[in-house]
Amino acid sequence: MFDVVIIGAGASGLVSAIVSARRGKKVLLLEKNSKVGKKLLATGNGRCNITNQKPIPNRFYSKNRYFIEQVLDGYNYQSIKNFFKSIGLELIEAKEGKVFPMSLQASSVVEILQAECKELGVEICCECEVIKIANKKNIYMIEHSQGKVTSSSLIIATGHISAPSLGGVDDGVEFAKSFGHKVVDSFPSLVQLTSPMKNLKQLSGVKVDSRVSCGEIQQHGDVLFTSYGISGLAILDISRVVVQKLRKTKTVELEIDLMPKISHEQLFSLMKKSLQNSSSKPMALWLQGFINKKLISPILDPLKLENSTVGSITSNKNNQLKQIVERIKKLNFTVNGSKGYKGAEVATGGVDTKEINPKTMESKRLKNLYFTGEVLDVDGDRGGFNLHFAWVCGIRAGESI
Repeated sequence: MFDVVIIGAGASGLVSAIVSARRGKKVLLLEKNSKVGKKLLATGNGRCNITNQKPIPNRFYSKNRYFIEQVLDGYNYQSIKNFFKSIGLELIEAKEGKVFPMSLQASSVVEILQAECKELGVEICCECEVIKIANKKNIYMIEHSQGKVTSSSLIIATGHISAPSLGGVDDGVEFAKSFGHKVVDSFPSLVQLTSPMKNLKQLSGVKVDSRVSCGEIQQHGDVLFTSYGISGLAILDISRVVVQKLRKTKTVELEIDLMPKISHEQLFSLMKKSLQNSSSKPMALWLQGFINKKLISPILDPLKLENSTVGSITSNKNNQLKQIVERIKKLNFTVNGSKGYKGAEVATGGVDTKEINPKTMESKRLKNLYFTGEVLDVDGDRGGFNLHFAWVCGIRAGESI
């Protein structure tokens, strides 16, 4: 019999295995995929944005915000840095508070975590799918694709349903339900958005530093126009709000400022001066001096200026020029969906945190049952926050057993 069985060898599962084993526990780690840390290998474009220097509670989301505050309390960036230093992984700091392994390789993170597990005697079983879990007299009986095991403690660290190609599953949520836990409904977040707008192929491939607005919410970063809709860091950041709105309405309007670093007034003045020396130029050619040529049609077509010359608006340049500037600073873009869990970096929702002890990650319903990481109803912003939460959960669970 094992002291601890952990289902899921992702971020929180690997850390909880290490911390438990350091405390002298006999640990078994069960992983459905052919190797551990599959999602970790894909984070940060293969570099692994391992945490953030400022993991403050308002960068995380849950129906129970008190739970987030309690989990993070006492586990700041330095705590996570110290943990990784203890297993031989050095970290470096980058822009926006992001933190990466010094090697800038996600594979380093996974291999060092796995090596530490093996050094501590943690048994790792890959391609090992859990079929059934039962609890009798505080002993957990786990039936999996390679046999059966028993344990006095069980940690469910399966992750959630996002990125199924990387092993995202809803197994953990189903296990939670089987033990009577309530579950908060899920939707994809940090995800690309789709659009019903025509001529998207003409815009495909254009990448612009922009400010994106959805109601009162704004995000600044790159925007990538695609054949299906829109992507880029600013879109991922605002997608949570957009997808929430799409659950209540068929379409959502985004406003995209294609030149966020220059004001309306500055852009108007700059373009007005340019008009004086460009009277014979076609309007579309003149605009190439300011903006990507693929974006010119969406700006000019609604104004019926696509076939005009610069000279044709000089007599009334203030009014029409204001319209052009307005389109550049506030390009409307209709969204009708997302790329779903397949394209999402995280899934919202999960096990209701009101039924979890935030200091130990233990279930309030069943003794020695623990939930960690993304399987819980907590998700964070892009920038290392989701991994920070996973590491902290793993440490807390491991220390409490």
